[in-house]
Amino acid sequence: MLESILPTIATNWPVALAVLVASWLLRNYFYHGLNKYPGPILARFTDWWRFFDVCSYRPDITHLKLHRRHGDIVRLGPNTLSFSSPKALKTIYGLNKGFTKSGFYPVQQSVSKGKRLPSLFSTTDESYHANLRRSVNNAFSMSQLVQYEPAVTDTVEVFLDQTDRLYAKPGQVCDFAQWLQYFAFDVIGQITYSKRHGFVERNEDIDGMVGYLGKLFSYVAPIGQMPWLDLFFLKNPLVLLLDRLGVKLFAFPVATFAAQRMSERLSEMESQGREKGTEKPDLLSMFLKAQTDRPEFMTDQRVLTMAVSMAFAGSETTAISLAAVFYHLLRTPRCYEKLMQELNEAVDKGHIQNRRTGTVTWAESQNLPYLDACIKEAFRMHPAAGLLLERVTPPQGIEIDGHFIPGGTIVGCNAWVIHKREEVFGPQVDSYMPDRWLDTNKEQLKEMNGTLFQFGAGARTCIGKNISLLEMYKLIPAFLRRFEASIFPFRTETRIRGMADKRIAWYRFDSMIRAKIGSCIMVSPGFFSDSPSKYLVPRIHGYIC
Repeated sequence: MLESILPTIATNWPVALAVLVASWLLRNYFYHGLNKYPGPILARFTDWWRFFDVCSYRPDITHLKLHRRHGDIVRLGPNTLSFSSPKALKTIYGLNKGFTKSGFYPVQQSVSKGKRLPSLFSTTDESYHANLRRSVNNAFSMSQLVQYEPAVTDTVEVFLDQTDRLYAKPGQVCDFAQWLQYFAFDVIGQITYSKRHGFVERNEDIDGMVGYLGKLFSYVAPIGQMPWLDLFFLKNPLVLLLDRLGVKLFAFPVATFAAQRMSERLSEMESQGREKGTEKPDLLSMFLKAQTDRPEFMTDQRVLTMAVSMAFAGSETTAISLAAVFYHLLRTPRCYEKLMQELNEAVDKGHIQNRRTGTVTWAESQNLPYLDACIKEAFRMHPAAGLLLERVTPPQGIEIDGHFIPGGTIVGCNAWVIHKREEVFGPQVDSYMPDRWLDTNKEQLKEMNGTLFQFGAGARTCIGKNISLLEMYKLIPAFLRRFEASIFPFRTETRIRGMADKRIAWYRFDSMIRAKIGSCIMVSPGFFSDSPSKYLVPRIHGYIC
C-alpha cells in the first residue's frame, strides 16, 4: 500500500505540500473554537502576525486600536486571546486560578556557564516560583526600605551633582532617558552589591550593559511570540554546550558582572566569616541569609539568578517609569507648576527639610499627594510593559469575562489597553491628568488602584515594586527642586526605537535644563515662556521607553 502511494506523492509533492499547509492553516483557524473571536485575519492562521507586529516596535498601539475596534476580546494568534476588561484582569491574574506562564517568559532567561537562570519573572514552574519567592520575600518588604534608603540617597546625590556638572550649562546635550537608566543601574548596583557600577560617575555604558539590554529586549520581544525560535539562537543546545565547555558565542555581561560581585562576596565570607559577608545592608546579603536558612533550595546558582534578575528588571523598568514621569510633566506645564508649588509649600511648612543637596526622604515623599498622583498617572499613560503579560488557561478550561476559554489557551491583558478604560479611570484617558487620582471618591480610587497594571498583578506582581517606588519618590522631587526643566519649544519629531516586554517605544524630545539660582526651591518666573532665548539653558534631548 505504502509502496504504491509514495511514488504518487513524489510525483505530486507540490500538491501534497499545499494540502498539508492548507490543513495546518485550517486547523489553526478553528483551533479551540477561537474562530468566533474577532481579530486580524492573518492572526487567525499564524503567530507570524504577532512576530512581525512586535517587530514594528508599537504592538501596544496595535492592541489598543484592535480593542477599540473589536471590543473586550481580540484574537492575536491561533491560540492567543487578548482581554481588555477589568473583570478579565482579576480572573487571569487572580490568586489560585490555575493559570501558568506561557513560553514567552523562558526566552528572557539569562545564561551563565551554559545553564539557564530561571528567575521569578521568567520561570513557568509555579512551585519553583513559590519556593524562590518565599525564600527572598523579606528582602523586598516595605520594612526593608529603611535599610536600602541610604544607598538610594547616596546615588541620587551623585546623580544630581553629575547632572549639574555635565549638563546644567549652555550647549550641553544629554540623552535624558539613557542618563536616567545610568542612574537606575547604579542604584540597583548599590542596593544589590553595595557597589555602584559607575555609570553616572563615568557617564558611560559600563561594559556595554545598557546596550546589551537594548539588544536583548529587541530579541526577546519578537522571539517570545514564537518561543521555539529561541532554541535555534540564544538557547540553542549546541550553544549552551559550548558555553559550558568555555567557548562563548554570546556574552551576557550583566550575568558576568553579577557573578563577579557574588564571587567577591563569597571570598570575603571565606576569609572573614559568613556573618561578616551577610551584614552589609544590601540584597545580596539578604539572598545569602536566605541560603543559610534554606541551603537545600537556595543554591549558589539561585542566589546568582536573583542578583542577575535585579540588574535586568531593577534598572530597566525603573528607568522607563522615571523617564515617563519627566516626559509627561514637561509636556504639561500646568502639572509641572502645580507639583513645584506642592514641593515649595512642603518646604515652607517644614514637611520637607530644606537640605543643601535638595534630596527628599521616603517618609517626606509620602506626604506629597500631587507627586503621588503625577507618578501614578505616568504609570497609567506609559506602563513599562507594552505586550500581553501572557498566561495559559488551566487544562480544564475556565470562564473569563463571561466566556468559557478552553484549557491550554494563551490569554492576557496589555497594560496600555487596560489603562485606557473610561469606566475605571474617567474621561479623557488619552490625556495626562494627575488630578483624576485626587478628584474622585474612595470606591472609584480603589478601583483605579486595583486596575493599575504597572507592576503586574496577583502572585506574580513584581517583587521589586517597593524598591522601584523608593527610587522614584526620592529622585523626582529632588531633581525638580534642584533643577528647572522644560520641553525645548521648537517642534521635534517623535522617534520610535527599541521594544520588549518591558520596553516598547522611546519618544524623542528636546528639553532644557538648568541649575536653580540660590535656594534649591527657587523657581524663576516666566520659565515657561515661549521665547527660548530668554534664559541661557542647555538643550537636552532624551528617549523615553
